[in-house]
Amino acid sequence: MSGSVLNIKNLTMRFGGVTAVDNLPLEVRRGEIVALIGPNGAGKTTVFNCVTGVYEATDGSVSFLGKPIAKGTTPDKITKLGIARTFQNIRLFSTMTVFENVLVAKHMRMRQNIFSAAFRIRKEEQRVRDEALALLEEQGLLHLKDEAASNLPYGLQRHLEIARALATDPELILLDEPAAGMNPQETSELAEFIQQIRGKYKLTVLIIEHHMDLVMQISDRIYVLDFGKLIATGTPAEIQENQRVIDAYLGVADDA
Repeated sequence: MSGSVLNIKNLTMRFGGVTAVDNLPLEVRRGEIVALIGPNGAGKTTVFNCVTGVYEATDGSVSFLGKPIAKGTTPDKITKLGIARTFQNIRLFSTMTVFENVLVAKHMRMRQNIFSAAFRIRKEEQRVRDEALALLEEQGLLHLKDEAASNLPYGLQRHLEIARALATDPELILLDEPAAGMNPQETSELAEFIQQIRGKYKLTVLIIEHHMDLVMQISDRIYVLDFGKLIATGTPAEIQENQRVIDAYLGVADDA
C-alpha cells in the first residue's frame, strides 16, 4: 500500500456567506479505505461534490494519481479519469432493469471512435454486454438482471448502485453513506462487501458514513469534519479516544 491516489489541499467551498468546507487537507493512499465522518451538515458530501465536479471549489486543489484535476472538469470526465461514486440517496435508473443500469455505466468505457464505430461496433457492444453480465454474476445479481431496479429490496439497490460504479472501472470509489437505511445485518454484510471489492478490484475507497461500527471495522484511517473544518485525523483507535471528536458528536462546545 503506497502512493497517493487522491490528494486534496486547502479545499474551500463557500456558498454565499456560508463556508461549507474550510481549508481541508485530505489524502487517500493506494489500497486504503479512508472514512470521512462528522455530524450532519459538517460538509462531507460537499467534499465529494468538489472532487467529482458537481461543484467547482472556491479555493484549493484536488489531485488524482499525482495529476491536478483542472477546475471546471465535468463529472463525466472525472468518471473517465477513474473516480466513481455512489450517492446518499440512491440514484439508480429506476425504470431500467438491473442489467441496463450496469450496461449504461459500461458504455462510457467503450473504445470505439468514428472509424471503429462503423466496423467494430457489434464486437464492442458484445464485449460490454458480456462484461456487464459477468459483473452482475460476481455481485450475486445475475438472477435479477431483468428486474426493474425499483423492484429490488433496499439493500440490493445499494449493491446495484455500487456494481454500477464498479462498471466504470474505477481506481477510486467514493461511497456516500452506503449503509443509510440498512438494518444491522445488512450493514454487517455491506462492511464485508466493501472489503471484498477493495481486494478483488484493487480499489481505493473514500467513504462517508454515520454507522460508526462499520467505519471502525473497515477503515484504515479516518478524517473528522465539524462545521467544514478538519478537527481530527487518525486510525480508528485514535479517533475513538479523541475528546474533540467525542465532543463534536455529542454537541459539547470545545473550550479550547
